[in-house]
Amino acid sequence: MAALHSHTLSQIRDLLAAKKVTAEEVVTDCIAQIRATEPSIQALLFRNDEAALNQAREMDKQGPQPGQLLWGVPILLKDVLTTKGIPTTCGSKMLKDFTPCYDAYLVARLKEHGAIILGKNNMDEFAMGSSTENSAFGPSRNPWNPDHVPGGSSGGSAASVAACQAFAAVGTDTGGSIRQPASFCGIVGLKPTYGRVSRFGLIAYGSSLDQAGPMARTVEDTALILDIIAGHDPQDSTSVNISVPDYAAALTARTDLQGIRIGMPKEYWGEGLAPEVAEACNQTIEQARRLGAEIIPVSLPHTSYAIATYYIIAMAEASSNLARFDGVRYGARDTTADDLLGMYTKSRSTGFGEEVQRRIMLGTYVLSAGYYDAYYKKAAQVRRLIRQDFLDALSQCDVLAGPACPTTAFALGENTADPLQMYLTDIFTISLNLSGLPGLSLPIGLGKDSGLPVGLQLFGSKFGETSLLQIAHVLEQHTPRLPFPQGLVDSTI
Repeated sequence: MAALHSHTLSQIRDLLAAKKVTAEEVVTDCIAQIRATEPSIQALLFRNDEAALNQAREMDKQGPQPGQLLWGVPILLKDVLTTKGIPTTCGSKMLKDFTPCYDAYLVARLKEHGAIILGKNNMDEFAMGSSTENSAFGPSRNPWNPDHVPGGSSGGSAASVAACQAFAAVGTDTGGSIRQPASFCGIVGLKPTYGRVSRFGLIAYGSSLDQAGPMARTVEDTALILDIIAGHDPQDSTSVNISVPDYAAALTARTDLQGIRIGMPKEYWGEGLAPEVAEACNQTIEQARRLGAEIIPVSLPHTSYAIATYYIIAMAEASSNLARFDGVRYGARDTTADDLLGMYTKSRSTGFGEEVQRRIMLGTYVLSAGYYDAYYKKAAQVRRLIRQDFLDALSQCDVLAGPACPTTAFALGENTADPLQMYLTDIFTISLNLSGLPGLSLPIGLGKDSGLPVGLQLFGSKFGETSLLQIAHVLEQHTPRLPFPQGLVDSTI
């Protein structure tokens, strides 16, 4: 029998429901896997071992609960989601001692369905970064090659899932922070439509961009998590009050891609795309054609403006959102200052890292009286054009397809000296956040040159997660599964 940690979420859920394994056995196995792999990948900021084991033992006394979709299943959470009684740091010294008194809405939903929270994942500080190198507590590493980054800002979550530390994780995506690390680590990552998943309890970076979503090893597991965390929440004014489909059940409704039109934006297949990534993505597109899909060339003409537009809007919103961390109400406070202004300055200078300070300063600049119209207002106008590009393209097809990232995972330290080069790694993901539409990264193979995972990104229509997951599921069934990262996962007992 395969080691418990190497099962998919769906498989372990069925074993638990059938009482073939106990919740304590599953949690114990995952904790052992964490102990074995954590020295190499450093994916966790907090481990909930003792509480998780105690919870599992209590659950075993009662037995499986049919109404709880994740009964006894260990999962992990990005450390930007508030967890009652469990530290939530956002990867920052500013919140290193912060323990919330409430759960984020989606965390409460997961608990209601029997999930066991195994710990909190490392992340770029306040979700600002593309490599997890901006964490105040040190970088996480890619399970496929520890000398490379796992992506960011949900890099710790992606690394944990790829290394089988837990069966799924929940990350957040502001400009690709679920899809990019999912691509780098060879797992499935879904950014839902803006408003599909409540942001209550998600510590904000960019309020009009942030969206939480599932990260798992298969499309089915991703759909199961989305079934639980999606839905209207009156505590979140941006949460949309529409019915939630049964995403997991809908996967079986499609076995091929007959009648599906897949658009290929020409802007995603040109200069800057690594040959190994282009080759893997093109092979998957050809497989989609063989499965009956019609491949349609489309254009997203304002793509070249996306980086500038995104970073103006995101940094402006970060400047506003992070103003609350002033050393007065909560967060780190400097006690050496002589006056109130000095306390503000020193608390924020020592509490925030370099990248966060850079983004706050730039955001404050573009919102200032003399530059608001020239920068922020103009970016908001271009954002509307970018969204319209997607709407026009999707009016011709069912989904769009392109690389999730221009390269496979880059080496640790490769881009840290050049912030602009780091920002450019998000070129294929940020447009979707500006448009508010859903997107998914699907692992499709290993790059021939790097030997690291490649992800194909699928873009869907507003609240079109069902179609997106169905198409990804069909492609997954006809794409060779990635092996486990060598040396990190024990697939046999």
